[in-house]
Amino acid sequence: MLRQSNQQKLLQKLSPQQIQLMKLLQIPTANLEERIKEELEENPALEFELDNTAPDQDTYELDDNGKDSDDSEPAGEEIELSDDAAEKVDLDDFLRREDDDSGGYDYSDDYYGSSSEDKQVTPARVETGFHDALLDQLGMLELDERRHRIAEQIIGSLDEDGYLRREAGSIADDLAFGQNIETNTDEIQELIKEIQQFDPPGVCVWTLQECLIVQLKRMPQTKSVVDAIKVLDKFFNEFTKKHYDKIQKHLELDDEDFKQVINNIIKLNPKPGASMAVVNKAESYIIPDFFVFNNNGILELTLNSKNAPELRISDGYKEMMKAYDRSEKKNKSQKETVLFIKQKLDAAKWFIDAIKQRQHTLIHTMQAILVFQKEFFLTGDETMLKPMILKDIAQMTSLDISTVSRVANSKYVQTEYGTYRLKYFFSEALHNENGEEVSTREVKNLLHEMISAESKKKPLSDEHLTEMLMEKGYNIARRTVAKYREQLNVPVARLRKEL
Repeated sequence: MLRQSNQQKLLQKLSPQQIQLMKLLQIPTANLEERIKEELEENPALEFELDNTAPDQDTYELDDNGKDSDDSEPAGEEIELSDDAAEKVDLDDFLRREDDDSGGYDYSDDYYGSSSEDKQVTPARVETGFHDALLDQLGMLELDERRHRIAEQIIGSLDEDGYLRREAGSIADDLAFGQNIETNTDEIQELIKEIQQFDPPGVCVWTLQECLIVQLKRMPQTKSVVDAIKVLDKFFNEFTKKHYDKIQKHLELDDEDFKQVINNIIKLNPKPGASMAVVNKAESYIIPDFFVFNNNGILELTLNSKNAPELRISDGYKEMMKAYDRSEKKNKSQKETVLFIKQKLDAAKWFIDAIKQRQHTLIHTMQAILVFQKEFFLTGDETMLKPMILKDIAQMTSLDISTVSRVANSKYVQTEYGTYRLKYFFSEALHNENGEEVSTREVKNLLHEMISAESKKKPLSDEHLTEMLMEKGYNIARRTVAKYREQLNVPVARLRKEL
């Protein structure tokens, strides 16, 4: 017998608009303009506000609660159509354009420019990357077409650092199935050795050990270089762990000769391919999302104007909707077209709302950070930074912690003391010997100073660092010191040792 029962479930689902907002929040200012251009190209119902008299930057007044004077939620633009506007549009004319080669869009407006206008196209500057440089050198080998294609496959199997990420047998399988070329591992190994002679030295190997040895073999074979090859070939594990005493004893070298051997190794490049990587210069620049000014003790927060573009819904598409409502004849073709128009109008409205919500969230979050870390923004003194976690800002702004995290991880603020990622202002709290709360950043700075000032011939252990911190009044466990050291990307004492 079939039994039926009711069951309640609590589910959390995000609407498409919420997903769009979360994605927009994470986009840096440098990429927001490109994202808006993509939306403008995909949605003809969305366009820039041509009569834009707004200032380049919007300045917000800061109060003690981290809120601006107008703290209401941004409202979306309502689509209101006048009767006069409806009379200007012929919906059938729009339908007829669907049969044109232009795909139903009119590209002769102000945004796209005149189609008959002669345009001068500047050719893009081509930069030679790592793989391109290897392919150029491949042309200098006397290879038949078959072996040339095999070598190209090998070069294509290299990662950006110059290492092979596929075994010779897998490369042979790729050639058999992808290009119908029969080969074997011996032939592939032979070509790999040829490519290893290319520049930069050390490419086309599987391991770091091979990479370093190949580079040494390309150098003049002096005694110290030969000894360096022995170190990497026979004592690589001991070398990576800096067990220098053991290596020196086996090689029977004095201190000066052994120091020269180690210097030969540490000067090598562990990532030869990266030295020829093409750097995207656009990504190397930081464009601040906020600007903070100290106006005689009063902090003024300004949002970068690129975060607040003036967008609007196309008047022409609004008029088309009104014309359809007034039209007495409503055939199937018209209904399909109007459905398309409505979808584009809704998408444009959602996008404008998301941009406004993004702007509101950014300002709301940054104002709360300004209130919390006011002393730092007034003085620029890092010791004035107070312990602050995501939950503190989430409570001040009534935003979700995940939303605050998205803003903090991807946004920058420019101050008179420098440009900082918002994440920089977040840190946990510790208590000193007087019971006062101090930021973990303060402890990390002290830790960094101690390690920087240590003798590299006898680096400080975590236990010694813990004792030194306790002497300065910071009651902290050794495992916590180890955790902070790792967060600073500082290796253990043994690996910091130098000859």
